[in-house]
Amino acid sequence: MIDMAKFDCNLCGKCCQSFGEFIRIERQISERDYFCRYGITGELFQVHVQPEFADEIGEEFEESGGKSPDPHKGCIFMRNNPQGKGFVCAIYPTRPTICREFLCYRMLIHHPASGEVRGKVIGINELRTHDEILAAIWKEKIAHLPHPFSAGHAPPGHAPASGAPAVHGHDSHIIAHIQDLGHGNDKEWESAVISVLAAHGYHGDPVES
Repeated sequence: MIDMAKFDCNLCGKCCQSFGEFIRIERQISERDYFCRYGITGELFQVHVQPEFADEIGEEFEESGGKSPDPHKGCIFMRNNPQGKGFVCAIYPTRPTICREFLCYRMLIHHPASGEVRGKVIGINELRTHDEILAAIWKEKIAHLPHPFSAGHAPPGHAPASGAPAVHGHDSHIIAHIQDLGHGNDKEWESAVISVLAAHGYHGDPVES
């Protein structure tokens, strides 16, 4: 059985800034309710704004002439965290599928002796690490392992909607998550990666949301 690590969001807001380009308000229903569309998949969803953010979001929407404000500033529902640093989601309980399933890293790699996190796996199979030994192991033993999804193709059911905006300019791991929500069927790949890591003295923990 594979141990699962718990995903820990640090409220950096990077995912909201990236996805904000594609989350568009189509219609306001009430003071706190909106119909929105996610441009990549075409998903139409209804959101309910938390009361503490209702006035400022309503004002921004009205000032924009009934259209979503400049998407390059991030998602309209991304707000400064009133409790401290970082950002929070004004529609968190009713956020769309892409936001619910997105993880900015999908596996933590620990050094068993110290328990220290030595690397994070993002996107489909990209490693972020400052550990030169781990980087070499990944490049030589893991990077070329067969994977059911390629970075250039979306799995069935997640093709971009007709007329959807392009995703150029986004980080590769952002695109991978847009194309492969949840990395649905690559448990064999995960197991193979964990085995290779274990053989070289590292421990891989897949992350659950």
